[in-house]
Amino acid sequence: MRQMSRRHVLALGVGTLGAFLVGPLARGAAASEGSAEAHGISAFGDLKYPADFPHFDYVNLDAPKGGTFSLIPSVRAYNQSFQTFNSLNAYILKGDGAQGMDMTFAPLMVRANDEPDAMYGLAAKSVQISQDKLTYRFTMRPEAKFHDGSRLTAHDAAFSLTALKTKGHPLITVQMRDMVSAEALDDATLVVTFAKGRARDVPLYVAGLPIFSKAYYAARAFDESTLDIPLGSGPYKVGRFEVNRYIEFERVKDWWAADLPVCRGSYNFDVVRYEFYRDRDVAFEGFTGKSYLYREEFTARIWATRYDFPAVKDGRVKMEVVPDDTPSGAQGWFINTRRDKFKDPRVREALINAFDFEWTNKTIMYGAYARTVSPFQNSDLMAGDGPPSAEELKLLEPFRGKVPDEVFAAPFTPPVTDGSGQDRSLLRKAQQLLNEAGVPIKDGKRVLPNGEPFKIEFLLDEPSFQPHHAPYLKNLATLGIEASVRLVDAVQFKARQEDFDFDMSIQRFSMSATPGDAMRAFFSSQVANTRGSYNLAGVASPAIDAMVEKIMAADNREELTIACRAFDRLFRAGRYWVPQWYNKTHRLAYWDQFGHPQKLPRYANGVGAPDIWWHDGGKAAKLDQAK
Repeated sequence: MRQMSRRHVLALGVGTLGAFLVGPLARGAAASEGSAEAHGISAFGDLKYPADFPHFDYVNLDAPKGGTFSLIPSVRAYNQSFQTFNSLNAYILKGDGAQGMDMTFAPLMVRANDEPDAMYGLAAKSVQISQDKLTYRFTMRPEAKFHDGSRLTAHDAAFSLTALKTKGHPLITVQMRDMVSAEALDDATLVVTFAKGRARDVPLYVAGLPIFSKAYYAARAFDESTLDIPLGSGPYKVGRFEVNRYIEFERVKDWWAADLPVCRGSYNFDVVRYEFYRDRDVAFEGFTGKSYLYREEFTARIWATRYDFPAVKDGRVKMEVVPDDTPSGAQGWFINTRRDKFKDPRVREALINAFDFEWTNKTIMYGAYARTVSPFQNSDLMAGDGPPSAEELKLLEPFRGKVPDEVFAAPFTPPVTDGSGQDRSLLRKAQQLLNEAGVPIKDGKRVLPNGEPFKIEFLLDEPSFQPHHAPYLKNLATLGIEASVRLVDAVQFKARQEDFDFDMSIQRFSMSATPGDAMRAFFSSQVANTRGSYNLAGVASPAIDAMVEKIMAADNREELTIACRAFDRLFRAGRYWVPQWYNKTHRLAYWDQFGHPQKLPRYANGVGAPDIWWHDGGKAAKLDQAK
């Protein structure tokens, strides 16, 4: 899950980025059609591709197989780290899971990246859905097998879903809360039962989870960190690796699913390799030296000033800017409201007023970013600028008097500063808010109601973010707050976030076009004190809980949009974070030996790499000649 300005963290909902449906619609057999057999599923029953579709529209069927694609991590999930790994078990809380392990396992269904949330059969060739939408009966493909040649059956799928629900990472168990059971009737038939009132997207989440070998884990503990290579069934298997440094995944040349419609034109590289660096500047130098071949640039300073090395000038390295039309999600300093000093929302608003985004963007980030104001940034799920619509009011009225009055007016937006770095009017307002909250100045220091000095420690795991903190800390000092940055290594950073052992810490997560049950992991009271959850701020609001339930229960996209906008108003009114920034493009740089589809699918993390890119032998030969 997938947490920094330069990295996507987690796409809420089905598990990948999404925004709006594109392309003609073909009504598929789905939940609303009772017990009909379906070749695919989606949140609201709409499928672009018919049952006999030959391949996804966005792939290149002529893409050659071969070559190596190497990169540094930009997306993480569950126990993964951007900077290190020490385990090949990426689905539990223990350890730091290796990047790319999802490529080694086949799920029941996979995403179509030109639709917001549609999934089509992989290990399962079809599914029948009961009239009440609580029972999903998957028919497994008889040709599905693990890398050792053993058959992948419904028994393996049932074992996997049960193990993940009972022993998986806390984020997995939360999102599987509404799955009651997974049972194999025989080798070919998997029956998954869901609870009444289940979240809309839970079946999609379940269908996208990895399938493990039941026989393999008969003699092994599922929930232990390990460097043993697990038995997989996906397009890649673990190859060479060195803990904390790199891991390679080798393409399975005789993969059983290679010719399925959902796989044609994909998984083209013989080797996918992840390199790990502790420092971003060192990682950039590694790219300039061709230590890895592909880089999405998340640092405006580097993009603006350092892509002038010889390989860029002579064309050996290509730079490409790809528009990002997907929901941007949330990024900011999240405030740990579990701590008494942050309980009062006026204190939290004062912290928002002390951050000068305009100066930081102009001076440190070359004006490359826009201000984030909403968890649904860059989408129509954001609340409008004015008061709630009549439909939103119906959802919000039961909480009138229990939530701030501003919920029923224009939503809160962080103030725009004068760009000086120390906007005096906003700092005066921050001082007033702190005084009203009972946090006055005494002997030049801000003092909490218990008499202790008001101190804030920012938890950080990357030195490259220190310049962004420096002007903020200066403004906090002007308010009499003693603020500091604690820079720790990746392992300690992860552990302290999981234990909520911090004052303020940066988090980034990307939103799905169809957010659903995963909202609980970030915003619900249920997980506010669950170790390892992503509710870093400790949000525990009955009104927000109710709105999360409305989001999950929405029967159509219009209802979903209304519920998300109502949620947005409540979340913004809570002042749970100091919003930072977002970028409307993907900045790509790569050594010129790759090809990719001319039009990249909208929901494939924006760029579709490495899944639908390919090695271009002619370009690679020219690079070798140019050495």
